[in-house]
Amino acid sequence: METGVPSASPARRAALIFIFVTLLIDILSFGLIIPVLPHLIENFLGGDISSAARWYGAFQIVFMAMQFVFTPVQGALSDRFGRRPVILISNLGLGLDFMMMALVGTLPLLFIGRVISGITAASFSASNAYIADVTPPEKRAQAFGFVGIAFGLGFVIAPAIGGVLGEMHPRLPFWLAVVLCLTNFCYGFFVLPESLTPDRRTSHFDWSHANPFGTLKLLARYPQVLGLVGVAALIAFAHMVYPSTFVLYADYRYGWGPRMVGITLAIVGVLSAIVQGGLIKPIVGKLGERRALMFGLVCGVIGFVLYGLVPTGYWLWAVLPVGALWGTAQPATQALMTHMVAPSEQGRLQGAVTSVSSLSGIVGAIAFPATLAFVTASHEHTWLAGATFYLAAAILAVALIFALRATRHLPDRIVATAPSVVAEAVPETASDVLMPAPENESRP
Repeated sequence: METGVPSASPARRAALIFIFVTLLIDILSFGLIIPVLPHLIENFLGGDISSAARWYGAFQIVFMAMQFVFTPVQGALSDRFGRRPVILISNLGLGLDFMMMALVGTLPLLFIGRVISGITAASFSASNAYIADVTPPEKRAQAFGFVGIAFGLGFVIAPAIGGVLGEMHPRLPFWLAVVLCLTNFCYGFFVLPESLTPDRRTSHFDWSHANPFGTLKLLARYPQVLGLVGVAALIAFAHMVYPSTFVLYADYRYGWGPRMVGITLAIVGVLSAIVQGGLIKPIVGKLGERRALMFGLVCGVIGFVLYGLVPTGYWLWAVLPVGALWGTAQPATQALMTHMVAPSEQGRLQGAVTSVSSLSGIVGAIAFPATLAFVTASHEHTWLAGATFYLAAAILAVALIFALRATRHLPDRIVATAPSVVAEAVPETASDVLMPAPENESRP
């Protein structure tokens, strides 16, 4: 058995690199069009900014709605047929969809393209399940943190590139997204191995489980998982404060223009990459997955409160590192959940998590702008102007309560009982990994 470890380790690293690249390209593809999509919609509407704003809001909501519906479908398909075909078909479909959006000449067709992109971009569930398949239990938090770098880098690099290309031609960012997606499909077609062996797959595809509400029935069999899914949903809810209000908030509170906002978002992305790529391993190594989750949520609460209190933009920069440590919460949550579900249900688990998080995103896209609108209508420029961040802090405080209750019977540290080989990385039942920690690592 030990002889398999050296050969499996390089294969696992190569697979994780591909998944990292896949998610990075997904984020890059969407980030590229962020600076140009609103202007493209505006052009279709003859320069009517008010109508363009309403349409753009509809584009955002329909995208997240498609994620809500179709991530469980892709997750269930990956449990039945394997992760590889689902990820590859998603990459191909996303590339072809961006090609369609680059070519269409009417707003309804562009809207249909956004609907399709919400469906094809639902590969996050299969990608996260792939990570659970190929990563030993005790290293999953680090692996999910490593993949979290993709999100940080994507949201830092892509909008800047998209803005430059968009000034040359509004459709050029779409074409670059096409190239990225199709290139990654070709790379994966020839390189990516399957992670879920046939004996670990579900025996049939059940439509009753492949929908957002059917996945909740799956989660009902794992009460502790259901609590952690609630934590993940609240984390996604709180995170929506950034894309839905930060640009307008920074303009209102600090008088910032695009340049300062861009610099700040770049700092946020770099800090996120440092935390999830470099600090997650020592933090989890020191605290264990359970306490790393609590640590991240506490830092998030403190960070958001400080964001709302600071009176100037430079003070905001000073407290960004505190909030960045919130980045330990999501990988720790993902790692804990994967330990509680059998290999044949990892895809549906990730589908459920992404689906519920998408629904939370829709709620956040409504709640945070409404809060900021109330603040601006009141002409409030004191510390009360940070109401959106206080709301995000309150949401994470609720998530902390959920996390404490959902994990109160778990050890602080997950102890692996299987060799670190791909075929043996995920045990058949949750009990195989939810072993009590050694006495010197037990929770006080």
